[in-house]
Amino acid sequence: MYIIMNDTPIKTLEHVRQFLNGIGAIEFSIEAKDARYAWMQAMLLRFHYPQLSKAEKGLVLDFLQKVSGYSRIQVKRLTQHSLQTGQLQRRQRTVQGFRRIYTLEDIRLLAQTDELHGTLSGPATKKLCERAWVRFGQTEYARLAGISVAYLYILRHSATYHGVRQHFDKTRPTVSSLGERRQPQPNGQPGYLRVDTVHQGDLDGVKGVYHVNAVDEVTQFEIVCSVEKISERYLIPVLEDLLEQFPFIILAFHADNGSEYINKYVVKLLNKLLIELTKSRARHCNDNALVESKNGAIVRKQLGYVHIPQHWAPQLNAFHRDHLNPYINFHRPCFFPVVSMDTKGKPRKRYPYEAMMTPYDKFTSLPNPKQYLKPGRTLQQLDDMAVAISDNEAAKHLNAAKLKLYQRIFEQKHRTA
Repeated sequence: MYIIMNDTPIKTLEHVRQFLNGIGAIEFSIEAKDARYAWMQAMLLRFHYPQLSKAEKGLVLDFLQKVSGYSRIQVKRLTQHSLQTGQLQRRQRTVQGFRRIYTLEDIRLLAQTDELHGTLSGPATKKLCERAWVRFGQTEYARLAGISVAYLYILRHSATYHGVRQHFDKTRPTVSSLGERRQPQPNGQPGYLRVDTVHQGDLDGVKGVYHVNAVDEVTQFEIVCSVEKISERYLIPVLEDLLEQFPFIILAFHADNGSEYINKYVVKLLNKLLIELTKSRARHCNDNALVESKNGAIVRKQLGYVHIPQHWAPQLNAFHRDHLNPYINFHRPCFFPVVSMDTKGKPRKRYPYEAMMTPYDKFTSLPNPKQYLKPGRTLQQLDDMAVAISDNEAAKHLNAAKLKLYQRIFEQKHRTA
């Protein structure tokens, strides 16, 4: 908007002072920017600004600030520019800003990847994008493979991402708990399991199915099984199946102090397989922290909290064996600690991005991994499973199988309700 401005009465600094005090007579309104710059230049020349004292310069700056509408720092900046160059002209910005690296298609692809894998941590999602581009040759991930973790979180907050992504409530960890009270010491050797039980909730006083979660401490190789009840009649066959699914020899079995594992039946089974049984120590709440963290990150995230009747345990076991366990062991990246000693001689754990890999990749990175395999198992068999399908295809199969299973469960629940 252009203005009509009559500043003829403003000829001296006293007139300026009267104007600022609301006494002087002047008519003005907001000018166009080009005319505003020209007016400021004329005022600086009219009052011979360089020759004024400090107090008088401040008075002129107050006048320019009030009439122009600019901030104090902007008025000072324009005045300094006028004194240095002898002119004050507005320069129109022509730069369009930062060049956009990640397109809307990249953001939608990130949202689809998070949808498939259940919104993993930023580093884990970055690793999945790297694997999709480098290992499986999925060209659409070429740009996302080089994204920083910090900017990945920025893209997750964009409107495009939220237009694609479906959000679910975060999961909450659940706590469940004979042998010797001590912490296992695997010393870099696989076969030392951490085991815990997760209950799938009650409904009207009726217990739901139970999940048995076993994680190898060194490789984070994980097997999930389901059982109708945690009595020995149901639990022992499931534990036998669980131990059989691990590709390497099991040496130790560590659990909390729950009676489902600390009993003579489990001890008899483990003794038959030459597996050592240990349990968590008093006042050491982190003894079984690895498997408890997997309860939330894997079991609850994939299966939720909704009540599932106990008689669905066999179908859930088939789902775990065919879809969930292969996905988490061959396609889902995990953080692995790097231990160093501080100046006081205490071990300190770091979890660098470079050490992130799938449990199977961790197993193959061990020195001579063949020596740990069970009789009849070969690395070639495991390699074929690892590269049979991509990470995203494995996640799609997992989600489709889970959706189909849950539809069957809830359809039956509605019919019986």
